[in-house]
Amino acid sequence: MTSKIKVLHVTYDMRIGGTEMVIKNLIEGSDKTTFEMSVLCIESPLGPFSADLIADGIKFHELNRQPGFDKALIKNIRNIIKKEKIDILHCHQYTPWVYGVIAAMLTKTKVIFTEHGRFYPDTSSWKRKLVNPILNKFTSQVTAISQATKQALVDYENFPDNDIEVIYNGIKGLEHPSKGELSELRAELGLAKQGRCIGTISRFDPIKNHLMMIRAFHQCLTTEPNLKLIIVGDGEMRPQIESEIEKLNIQDKVILTGYKTNPQQYLALMEVFLLSSFSEGTSMTLLEAMSLGKPCVVTDAGGNKEVIADGENGIVTENDNQQQFSQAINKLITTPSLSKQYSGSSLQIFKNKFDAQVMYNQFALLYK
Repeated sequence: MTSKIKVLHVTYDMRIGGTEMVIKNLIEGSDKTTFEMSVLCIESPLGPFSADLIADGIKFHELNRQPGFDKALIKNIRNIIKKEKIDILHCHQYTPWVYGVIAAMLTKTKVIFTEHGRFYPDTSSWKRKLVNPILNKFTSQVTAISQATKQALVDYENFPDNDIEVIYNGIKGLEHPSKGELSELRAELGLAKQGRCIGTISRFDPIKNHLMMIRAFHQCLTTEPNLKLIIVGDGEMRPQIESEIEKLNIQDKVILTGYKTNPQQYLALMEVFLLSSFSEGTSMTLLEAMSLGKPCVVTDAGGNKEVIADGENGIVTENDNQQQFSQAINKLITTPSLSKQYSGSSLQIFKNKFDAQVMYNQFALLYK
């Protein structure tokens, strides 16, 4: 009987986020007879996503990265690799990869580096451009979560195009809430039974460009004065967002729910899902919206147009173009037949391309 392939996922931590959800989905969807997976967090505390995995018997290693270049961290990772007899070190994001690939040098352990997204505006440095090709020679495979992310690795990080494989993020499709649950939520939010609403789910961060979204929504009210905008999330931009809502005098039209651990009920209420970001890798909330069959309006940022096919399951507008964004929303809320067509396409594209099992199958093939 052949032994299991031991895969150690290396990441910053397991807080709630896109990278962490990918790791969780890869572990939960794995074939337990073929793979033995564990997680190494280079920072502490572990974070909420670790709880379910630990309860399922997944082993965690918790380290405490120090400021600057932490040489001791390399030694600690290497000790874990050797002690646990790790076959594959799957490093998620740049810094965990740098430490991981150095730690795995001159061992039999294979290294995979997955880039999950880029900062905005994107930058690089001569040091990274110099060292990355060297570290890449000790890396068995580089993957990126979108073509846009792959191109950023080529343009900014000096990785060869041919060395990078695109494997899109995958999630488990959301279950649609019952009519009763949605009725209760409508009542809680003060929405009329037939009241129309659109919305988004994202942290209140400048990169998400909520201010443009709110201004575009304000323009839509001239066509659909009873429309409501639901914004689920919280963060550093909250004061500016509240100020913009007051300035436009639309306090009765915009609902700020705050942070919600399970926002699928709010998502289910939205006729159209909005994503106005300046930059994105593969947005998990966008995939969640598609899994509920939502037509979407997104900006042409990062991997958005790889998820939303313009004119098929939504509309892609120029980045930070308020007029186009408003017109796209208007087009969907005033053309029910088009919205219904995009809804069906969203669900089908999700099942074919972005379901968690699709992502897992691609990585399982790579691991083997």
